[in-house]
Amino acid sequence: MTAPEDYRIIYNWDGAPHGYSEVPQSTEAFVQKAFAPLEACQVGALFWCVGSHTAHWDSDALEILGDVDGRRYTGAMSYVATENIRQMIDRGEDPHAALIERGRALGLPVFASLRMNDNHFGGLAPDDVARSRTTEKTRMRIDHPEWMLGGRAASDWFAASWNMSVPEVRENRLAHLEELCHRWDWDGVELDWQRHAFHLPADDAYRLRYVLTDLQRAARRLADELADRRGRPFHVAARVAPRLETCFKSGYDIPTWIEEELVDILIPAANAGTDPSVQVGEFVELCRDHGTCVYPGLDGGLPEPHVGPEPAAVKAAMRTRAIVDRYHHAGATGIYCFNWHADGDSRRELLSQIGSPASLRRQDRIYAAVHRVLIDTGPWRGAYRPDRVYGEVPVALVRTFTGDGPIIDIEIVDELDDDPPASLELRVRLREWVRGDRVEVRWDHRALANGTVDYCSQGENDRIGVVAATSWHRFSLDPARVTPGRHQVQVALLERHPQLACDIVLTDVELVVRYGTGDGSGE
Repeated sequence: MTAPEDYRIIYNWDGAPHGYSEVPQSTEAFVQKAFAPLEACQVGALFWCVGSHTAHWDSDALEILGDVDGRRYTGAMSYVATENIRQMIDRGEDPHAALIERGRALGLPVFASLRMNDNHFGGLAPDDVARSRTTEKTRMRIDHPEWMLGGRAASDWFAASWNMSVPEVRENRLAHLEELCHRWDWDGVELDWQRHAFHLPADDAYRLRYVLTDLQRAARRLADELADRRGRPFHVAARVAPRLETCFKSGYDIPTWIEEELVDILIPAANAGTDPSVQVGEFVELCRDHGTCVYPGLDGGLPEPHVGPEPAAVKAAMRTRAIVDRYHHAGATGIYCFNWHADGDSRRELLSQIGSPASLRRQDRIYAAVHRVLIDTGPWRGAYRPDRVYGEVPVALVRTFTGDGPIIDIEIVDELDDDPPASLELRVRLREWVRGDRVEVRWDHRALANGTVDYCSQGENDRIGVVAATSWHRFSLDPARVTPGRHQVQVALLERHPQLACDIVLTDVELVVRYGTGDGSGE
């Protein structure tokens, strides 16, 4: 197995540039949109999503995008994105070949990325797919609702996901992969298992993991055959769950995949949103003796609600820097960006920083507690359940016999004593706190004193009241006491105001490191 070169940043485009121009989009306009975020930054490879269920080309063996409903659409943007593809096909143009050609000219390898079990069916049950007008449906799904997970899914939102234990389903996925890889001169292929991570009956996924391994083996054989024919490597990437535990629960037998060298590039990442707790070190150690690269993944954003005090874009960039720097120091080969929709400017700062620890040095950042995010009702219910499984907040503060409270781990990589920031602040956010409550915040078992309290913004009510139901409690820290490594923040309720019956909830714990570099927006 030939190890890929160091790409620093892998950028996964989900196909959205087809929807960024009016119909009919020219191939040149499409290519310009696709490569605009990638030039003159640290991106070293493009992973191009070729779709999910249908062919985005004039296929010999697969259903073609838009055919099932005769190219009639229920929305303007569905029309734009699909018809731009279809009309390129009608004109005899080849957008995939154009992407590869432009990538070669720029020195960027281009991989095909196939979503193995994408579910954008809006929570449809298998029997409802035929009556829907979504462009995601296919004749195979209409004819065989029994091949979908249905009530055996981990969440009813994903009931229309394929059941990968059905041989005909895996045959279809392999046929898609084979035609895709044979038809174009890609540098490799990605099996995107995480879009979405519901492939097997929830109660049986671990025991049935061998069927996903079987498909991964078939992908490896295909890649090796192509490499032999072309006389150069054809790499295999796989996007999987953020922790080994959740990989097994999803049906991904990662130790076997690595031992059998079925994967060249392993991308541990969340099912939905960025997971800041990817087990990078564990994956790196597992892959160390096999030449497999590890690129932990970022998604379009962090799923927890924005609570300030910085503007949303500024805080997202500061948190991203801290997450990525930890991943680098844990041994990651590079970073993988998914759903980072961008033009030539909107992600430029971060795409010029996050590919290297050196370029992240002395950049403002926020190390934050991991949020557990669960959605049990409404759209995307259940989507976040496989991610952030050991999220530390939000958590209610209750009195204990020992006077202890929840402990939050903050792992930092900055050499703050040798290279001190302009400011270093620990802040915790409490909901339902009032004066008269006694809450103690401890840094590495030492109680912090002389904190300040800032009530959170109440919008229009800021002009009227000076209190709020949520508040930030801030403490300045001495950089000499904040060494690289893991630190513990404990927040303990010592005494609750006697007139309040509700819990105080710890919603956020953040270490804010400011060097005063730039505006921190990431834009």
